[in-house]
Amino acid sequence: MRRPAIRLRPGYLALALLLIAPQAGAMDSGALPPAMADAMAQAASPQAIAEYRRKLREYQEARAAFEQEASTYWSSIADKRRGRNAKRRDRQAIALDDYVLTQPPVYTGPKRPVDPSPTPEPEETPRPRKAIPLVADLLKAAAEHFQFTPQRPASEVDFKRAYARVASAAGLTREQAVRVYSFETGGNGNHDMQSGLSASRPGSRAISSAIGYNQLLTSNSVELMAEQGQEFVRALTAKAVLLSGSQRQAIDHKIAVLKRMVALARSVPDEWAHHEKLGNTPQGWAIHAMVLDIDVGPLLQTHKLLTSVIFARAKGYVRPLTAAELEMMNLTGDGTGLDMVTMPQPMREQVPTSNFFQRAGYERNPVAIRNNTVAKLLAVTDARMDSNSSLPGAKELATAF
Repeated sequence: MRRPAIRLRPGYLALALLLIAPQAGAMDSGALPPAMADAMAQAASPQAIAEYRRKLREYQEARAAFEQEASTYWSSIADKRRGRNAKRRDRQAIALDDYVLTQPPVYTGPKRPVDPSPTPEPEETPRPRKAIPLVADLLKAAAEHFQFTPQRPASEVDFKRAYARVASAAGLTREQAVRVYSFETGGNGNHDMQSGLSASRPGSRAISSAIGYNQLLTSNSVELMAEQGQEFVRALTAKAVLLSGSQRQAIDHKIAVLKRMVALARSVPDEWAHHEKLGNTPQGWAIHAMVLDIDVGPLLQTHKLLTSVIFARAKGYVRPLTAAELEMMNLTGDGTGLDMVTMPQPMREQVPTSNFFQRAGYERNPVAIRNNTVAKLLAVTDARMDSNSSLPGAKELATAF
């Protein structure tokens, strides 16, 4: 068995160097054993350590002051949001002063200094990375928990045609569906495209569970299955009447699986937090696998957008949503998105996008940071839709309508 290397801690290293100093003084530095020479070179001087500690205190003080300022800012964002929600419940008008009108604070203090010690302590213990299921994981979960394999399309255009039929029948316009697709997938995405993964970028990594033409998360699939699942069952049952033989057997099995998934999704309270928790389990992954199915996937994709349209109408917003407005609701959630959509243009020019995010979500969203007012965010969304709608995938979807 190979013996592990012995590493001296900084204090022990300094003591060892002092003990050998008399002998070392009589020796040519070039004659020192390599390991000893490396240790002497790595030893930080008292002056370097003192300078590091001074800079570390400056950094910690500056960072603490910034965190206090940021905490106050994001607390005010939350307070204003609660105030707007209360006013809406009482059917009161929302005014400009119901929003925070300043931009979030930005840390401009010194960077954390580098510890000069040979074996510096880690800055912090990294949190374990949350497992993100890939398509293969979804398929495996569906097979294990529901003995089911989603029916994949023979070609991508087949899935687009199925999506176009469902979306048109539900009342979504071609412009809404195509432009949202263009924004969410870059104008060339497939039905199984996952956020962060790209065939053109070898080594790319999934950054979320979002999949499909309008990038549904596991939580979205669970929520839609709980709230719209019976309608999905009715749609497949109507289709089954027209089939026979092996095709009828296959769709009957699919309907039976779908009913079990609906029951599972409804076994938890109809709240986002519970849908998210279920979505993070293998059973939730199995439900999410239905996004890939040529019968159920278009229903999930369509209803993700349709629920936003219905939500806006229920809140009294009768004007048709533009694709960019619909995308804001798709991206941030119906309530938050409608907050932006119903805002008059002059207010859109003044209200920061930070009003519609949690701090962590905002700080991970460079698009919202760069386009830091509602007007700018909607404008850049429209511009990206304009550009991506001319790409082959978007054109193919438009032709399918």
